[in-house]
Amino acid sequence: MSGRIPPDDDDDELSGDDDFQASFREELGQTLNLETWAEGFDIQAIMERYQDEIGGAMRKEDELRSVIRQELLPKLKNGPHASIGAGVYRVSPEQLAAVHDGLLFAGQVEGVNGISVSHETLPLDITQIGIGAVSYRGSSGTFSQRLFRREVAIDVENPYAEAEAYINMREDRSHPGRNGPDSLSRLARRGIRTYAERAILVEKLKAEWRMGHGNPFAYELITGSGYAGLLDYSIKMLTRLMEEQPRFVFVPSKMDNRGILTLGHALDAGEFAILETLERFGEDILRVWQYDTEGLGQATDFVEKYCPKVVMGLFRASNSAPPHIFYAHIDHVHVAAAVAIADSVLRPELGFPMLLDVAEMTCRSAFGEDGFQGLIQDAYAQADRSLQYFNGRKPRR
Repeated sequence: MSGRIPPDDDDDELSGDDDFQASFREELGQTLNLETWAEGFDIQAIMERYQDEIGGAMRKEDELRSVIRQELLPKLKNGPHASIGAGVYRVSPEQLAAVHDGLLFAGQVEGVNGISVSHETLPLDITQIGIGAVSYRGSSGTFSQRLFRREVAIDVENPYAEAEAYINMREDRSHPGRNGPDSLSRLARRGIRTYAERAILVEKLKAEWRMGHGNPFAYELITGSGYAGLLDYSIKMLTRLMEEQPRFVFVPSKMDNRGILTLGHALDAGEFAILETLERFGEDILRVWQYDTEGLGQATDFVEKYCPKVVMGLFRASNSAPPHIFYAHIDHVHVAAAVAIADSVLRPELGFPMLLDVAEMTCRSAFGEDGFQGLIQDAYAQADRSLQYFNGRKPRR
């Protein structure tokens, strides 16, 4: 299977000079000119600049919010891609109380979230994936996997040719633009973790409602990230999710879909909006991704059958917090939105489902960076006390 690997979380598309000037209100050359850079650390000047920029941005957003609320939100139900039931709704305090007592605090909602940490050296890359599942009745379990990657020995008679082959192989891994061996690292960090979160939600949990992170039909799963095995497993697992466990709600934490989130800022606390199904999302993947023949058939069948049954919406739990996108089965979207809002109002300053954060904290306490790196350093010290291959520095962000 061939295709393009989705960018890592920190990889952004680069735009032209005009886009830079429109975004930052100055030419790129002015930013690069060291004469415009401040010397030292003048806290008063920095704070004045922050206050001016933040204040101006907030005033503009308030004006935009007023227009969207009055003019655009009422038209959602008649939009060109509107799903059945599209529009804006409000969850009453009585409904929130019923969800708290009957579902959340009764342990009838379980949330799943995960983390991955990696350690890279010349001889060996190690990736640890941890998944936590929790409810308000306690932890439902933690799950982990560890992947060890080293180059397969190259069978050549000439030692010089073998050394040259290793150098070339490792150099290829250093270029993310090449869809080569380094795609395995991306698969480990993102594809397998994303798959495992959803598989645990489907196969290991028992609660009436399930809560997950991100888009249930994640890009790396519907494409397989370029791996036929991941695509096959993902399609089968997501089919089970839709057929056996349609009472789910997924909430991403990243600020993707900024245009949609701008609509969300026009919502008041306790409101949610139903927008559209995932049909366009699925069609875009099928059009852009380069599948092989078998993979294209698998993905097309799934997208055509199930993308129309999952809707994307917006909710806002608190006027003190930003809105969030959510995904739910079209038959259960109103209860799903109420569950997401009810869990999010427990921390109104964040407005994000607390179950997902608790699941992530559970993962970090068991499988976090510090413990992971400590064990690796100890193992390297036992294997090679000079630590000549141990890379103890974190990459610069």
